[in-house]
Amino acid sequence: MRVTRDASKVPSDQNAAVAASFLGWTLDAFDYFLVVYGLTAIARDFHRSDKDMALAITVTLGFRPIGAFLFGLLADRYGRRTPLMIDLVFYSIVEVATAFAPTYTAFLILRALFGIGMGGEWGVGASLAMEKVPPRLRGVLSGVLQQGYALGNLLAALCYFFLFQQWGWRPMFLLGGLPALLALFVRVKVKESEAWEKTRSADWGELWRAVFSNWKIFFYIALLMTFMNFASHGTQDMYPTFLQRYFHFDSQKRTIISAISSVGAIAGGIFFGFMSDRIGRRRAIVTALLLAVVVIPLWAFSPTTAMIVTGAFVMQFMVQGAWGVIPAHLSELAPDSVRSFLPGFAYQCGVLVSGSIVYIQALLAEHMSYASTMAVTGTVVFLGGAIVTALGKERRGRQFGG
Repeated sequence: MRVTRDASKVPSDQNAAVAASFLGWTLDAFDYFLVVYGLTAIARDFHRSDKDMALAITVTLGFRPIGAFLFGLLADRYGRRTPLMIDLVFYSIVEVATAFAPTYTAFLILRALFGIGMGGEWGVGASLAMEKVPPRLRGVLSGVLQQGYALGNLLAALCYFFLFQQWGWRPMFLLGGLPALLALFVRVKVKESEAWEKTRSADWGELWRAVFSNWKIFFYIALLMTFMNFASHGTQDMYPTFLQRYFHFDSQKRTIISAISSVGAIAGGIFFGFMSDRIGRRRAIVTALLLAVVVIPLWAFSPTTAMIVTGAFVMQFMVQGAWGVIPAHLSELAPDSVRSFLPGFAYQCGVLVSGSIVYIQALLAEHMSYASTMAVTGTVVFLGGAIVTALGKERRGRQFGG
């Protein structure tokens, strides 16, 4: 049964909460994708191979569950606002420090620390935003929130396009200090979640009991997020390198194509998020992933630049379209008492497994063409994600904090 909330009970700070969560995820993704776009240049500075730098991306993804575990528990025990502010400041400091990494080893350590901060932001920010918005708008605003990731990708592409040739890769990471300013916005404009205040655990013992009593939904979400992250990172992280190695595009052309694909991602996330409010969360996700399979030939094997650009746009429209439903879907599946921890940690456990995709693709590309590598991995993960989604449950429109 779908439950709606009276408009008079909508929190006055809902727009600020959505904006803060959206911008936090945007800046998180911006910092992450700076490595993706600068991969070959960073590898050259440290005298390392593409495979070594792909390992740096994998390390970042691998440490995200630690951040989700720590900040998710803090958010369910002490509220959403303070952990979110701490996390924003933490990963800002780490990102600025990355600009001064003297060696490849130091770079790896800093990317691991950044992974902790990145892992902590999503669960806390998503729970805060989804608990503030009315159920009837949860899907479309979920799409907006999740596409902060695509916008971060787009901003990183623009930063690389306009600044890299003049400044190199290190100064770009100094922009990673911006999330610290966002923490001030949260402090001033965003109130604590009313749903959390109504359902908060009385002590750590009660919180841990809630965590362990929901182990089945945790493992389901972790499996779902493994395939969703395979789909996202498998089509984005090595894509600029694919364009360089297979199509021999220069850095500016690669960046423009990636930026166009990010526009497709933003549009797709909002569209499928909107559709999920009408046709259901699972049906929207499955539809987007199956359409992504259809797009693979255009995306990976196009003979002309115009078709490559079209394929990049449509592929991310579908992949991030499926992702646009995720914040609402996971928030609705999770119990009130563990809404930050359970979806956030399960999400990042999925990242831990799926983070291997860039390394797998780099290895496969040593034995087959980059195009075949991207096509094979894409087909497997899209179909797997659609099956897992279809087999799960759905609680569209449920009331939080009731």
